[in-house]
Amino acid sequence: MGGALEARGIDASNGNLTSETVGEIEKEGKVLVIKRIHVTYTLRGVTSDEDREKVERAHGFHADYCPVARSIRDSIDITTELTYA
Repeated sequence: MGGALEARGIDASNGNLTSETVGEIEKEGKVLVIKRIHVTYTLRGVTSDEDREKVERAHGFHADYCPVARSIRDSIDITTELTYA
């Protein structure tokens, strides 16, 4: 997400972009398996409507270009949300 924002001129460095991730685990037989992951991104310092539109667009497609999301999306449900601080 940070790279997509930076490419659009949105500063995601120095703590401007943070995330919190929650995983949901279920037991399959005797094995714990991660079934769902939810990521909440928090972005600071974005004030203009134009920049917020850029951020919303980047958030809408970033998982398709994220190596981690692409690697696990067929076996683990991934959801994200974006908040502004």
